[in-house]
Amino acid sequence: MTNAPDTSQSPEYGPFTHLTVPNSDFYRLVMKVFLAAKERFAVHLRPEDVHAALPVAHRPPEPDSVTRALDKLVGWGNLRSDPDTARVTAVEDFYRKRFIYQLTHEGEAAEEALAAYDQALGRRGALQAVALHDIVTQLRALIALAAREEPDPAKVYLALDALTSRFVALADNARAFMGSLQRTIDLHDVDVDGFLVYKDRLIQYLERFIQDLITLGGRIALLIKELEQLGPVEPLLRIAAAREALDASPEEAESAEAQALERWAARWSGLAAWFVSTEGRQSQARVLRVRALGAIPQLLAVVRILNERRAGRTDRSADFRTLARWFAEAPDDDARHRLWRAAFGLHSSRHLTVDADTLTARDVRPVTPATPWADAEPLHISPQLRRTGSYERRGRIRRVQDRTEQRAMLADLAARQSREITEARAKMATHGRIRLSSIGELDTLSFGLFLQLLGDALATWRPGMTSTVATSNDGTMEIRLSALGDGSRAEIHTPGGVFHGPDHLVEIVDLVGDADTDTDADTSRGRGDL
Repeated sequence: MTNAPDTSQSPEYGPFTHLTVPNSDFYRLVMKVFLAAKERFAVHLRPEDVHAALPVAHRPPEPDSVTRALDKLVGWGNLRSDPDTARVTAVEDFYRKRFIYQLTHEGEAAEEALAAYDQALGRRGALQAVALHDIVTQLRALIALAAREEPDPAKVYLALDALTSRFVALADNARAFMGSLQRTIDLHDVDVDGFLVYKDRLIQYLERFIQDLITLGGRIALLIKELEQLGPVEPLLRIAAAREALDASPEEAESAEAQALERWAARWSGLAAWFVSTEGRQSQARVLRVRALGAIPQLLAVVRILNERRAGRTDRSADFRTLARWFAEAPDDDARHRLWRAAFGLHSSRHLTVDADTLTARDVRPVTPATPWADAEPLHISPQLRRTGSYERRGRIRRVQDRTEQRAMLADLAARQSREITEARAKMATHGRIRLSSIGELDTLSFGLFLQLLGDALATWRPGMTSTVATSNDGTMEIRLSALGDGSRAEIHTPGGVFHGPDHLVEIVDLVGDADTDTDADTSRGRGDL
């Protein structure tokens, strides 16, 4: 091992010097030995201890190389050296250069930064359905605290801290997961056999998270709205900021609370924007759901491509590479021109059609079928036909048609459909829990909405469950379904026939209709029951 030159670095970043000099990998291994010793509560290490702890593949034959590396790390500020007096048994031992080494604060901070960097690069992330449940729990706790006249500051702070911690972890992991998922879909250095085994578990994982996001995402949005309806959230944020500022130093006490309040307000704004959609902006939860849904067909397309490759079929890129090789191996330009015409057929065609003028000219000067193309009289083709594939239209230009009536008809149709959907949604609202068998009869539009809601609820049903809650894809309706277990049957009459199945307790809530007040009360009762 050669001695690394001591490079001039800023004193604040000296502990990072070992990353930019020769033998940087060896210096990092030496620092990892000290980190491992710190975890075992070992304070000092001798050169022979470091030499023995190095991996066998990277261990130098002589311990002097380790000593020189330790001295370099001391000069850069990563380590501190102290005279080793524990093994002095004679006067001449004082004149020998013997030191023990330990980590400095700067060196330990540099290694922690490098570990965080390596962890961030290798992070794949995960879609955390458990975090959604925790967010629901903490929001309910905040609602209970907001309803009190004087909330307990400690409980408010703990609830907000747990809420934001779980939300930040959920958002960071979701972002990392979607990034790693896209890299998997892009097929960069993909292991085919490993991917085919991995894709089934991945698709099941995505489907399970999407179902939880549909169920719990709508519930979290309702809880956020319910909390904001109780009053401004700012008093709770001020309580948390004041409690956080208690630990600030005296010189920072004045500005600490204002800065803490600004941080809590930004966290709450981010949480609300992640789950609640506003006019002109979709929530991040909905965007994540769309991207996760879109990833499933993309994964299946990757599987199809891999199966085609394994079956021996070539894709278009392979065809173009083969054609490029043929062009490179062609003996001359004439051969390349023939290959170009055969591959692409981009040559002029004079036999596309025959018009009346051509027929008249052929009657005057007949051309036999045996006449070669090169000897025959050329056909005159319109320039417009050559550019666009259609003849020029002679005569007057068409007048621009007035589409005002058609646009008005479409606008009236859209408004009528919107009214019908709003009326059907209002009809579907049960204003409390009822049996499926008591719904009776539904028109075609109402029955279509009912089937969509029922499908969303059954999609979240798991073995052993007795009740579930789901929100429609557009966020306008919520359904709560509970099994009865008494074996009764339900029938719903429609213009297309009779729908029948096991009877359940059902509650359908119109989230955007005129029954908002009743919805809030029913929502509170429904959550308590569930």
